[in-house]
Amino acid sequence: MKILVCISNVPDTTTKVKFIDDFKKLDTAGIQWVINPWDELSLTRALELKDDTTNNIQSVTVIHVGLVGSEPTIRKALAIGADDAIRINAEPSDSYFVAAQIAAVLKQEAYDLILCGIESSDFNGSTVGGMLAECLDYPSVSSVSGIKIENGQPVLTREIDGGKEIVTLASPLVAIVQKGIAKEPRIAAMRGIMMARTKPLKVVEPVALESLTEVVNFEMPKPRAACKYVDPENPKQLVELLQNEAKII
Repeated sequence: MKILVCISNVPDTTTKVKFIDDFKKLDTAGIQWVINPWDELSLTRALELKDDTTNNIQSVTVIHVGLVGSEPTIRKALAIGADDAIRINAEPSDSYFVAAQIAAVLKQEAYDLILCGIESSDFNGSTVGGMLAECLDYPSVSSVSGIKIENGQPVLTREIDGGKEIVTLASPLVAIVQKGIAKEPRIAAMRGIMMARTKPLKVVEPVALESLTEVVNFEMPKPRAACKYVDPENPKQLVELLQNEAKII
């Protein structure tokens, strides 16, 4: 069985966001880029499955849509333990573009289990996994919080209202994972960092696609209002503020 993990290159969550070109483009100067947290957990679980030799996992590959500047993030995934990587050489413009480009590669190279984080920490679109499955005509399972291999088939645990659901599917399939898929992201060891320098990183040129979206502009959130302090001896004022301003009671 071969596992493919889709990874996204996102700004560190401590990054101060700035925009340029009349708020049409993110200012990338000085940004620290990292693996999207949900994708990092997906990779960790894939490597855990491979570590168990009874699962017969042949390889764990990571794939990313991005320009050459994203390669340090890809190398980090290789340092964590991925066997090889694929970079589709294009600027990721929207979810459809990313999904369609990955699907084009997967129509040439077969994988049994494809893992996608439920969303990315920058745009929070939650759409790439579902679009990828549709492009490939593969079954997909969302909100996956657990994966194991039984009798050569993936067994997925997903969160539902009031409990959990166990799903068994024949591969190939797309699993859209959320937090809980792994306890903690795996940290690259020094040996892994050294080995990552020589692991295969295949660069694929993008296929031609019609753009379906256009960025008009970005907008910063409104600044938070100043804090209001209420005298603990005046609960009536607190109740009035919660009713009339916060409107939560």
